[in-house]
Amino acid sequence: MSLPEPTFDYEACLTRCAQGDQQALRVLYDQESARLLGVAKRIVGDNALAEDIVHDAFIKIWARANSYDSSRGSARGWIFSVTRHLALNFIRDNANHALADELDHESMADQASPGIADSFEYRARSGRIYTCLEQLEPARRNCILHAYVDGYSHAQIAQKLGTPLGTVKAWIKRSLLALRECMG
Repeated sequence: MSLPEPTFDYEACLTRCAQGDQQALRVLYDQESARLLGVAKRIVGDNALAEDIVHDAFIKIWARANSYDSSRGSARGWIFSVTRHLALNFIRDNANHALADELDHESMADQASPGIADSFEYRARSGRIYTCLEQLEPARRNCILHAYVDGYSHAQIAQKLGTPLGTVKAWIKRSLLALRECMG
């Protein structure tokens, strides 16, 4: 008869990190780095970039472990949140750089998109993902952008759009499938 594996104590590990215990960071890295790499890779789509993001996440986890507040969520959730936000920031920053480069090459008047009725201004000329996003209905496109650019939860998106949570989840799921097929 095998004994159940002991539950990993993320909160204690973060507390030890906040106290300067480098071994605690190593234990945390061994416990979660592979899963965090998967999260980062899903967001940025590149293994090398995802590895850099996970590295930066552990530096941030180490430096900000004392800012973890158990009343706001689980320690494991906080660790994943740090990684996810870094990955999303990378995507957003690169999109902003691409947009700035595009604006340098064309005038603002040439880039105006008066037919876009949703709340996001984006440029369809700068990459395949924008072409694929443009093919989505505005409400579904907004859900994707709120989730993966703004970092909103499904519940936050539902509240912001005044749409039922189940509908938002379904739109995001179907939109991700459509984007995957379009990018294919």
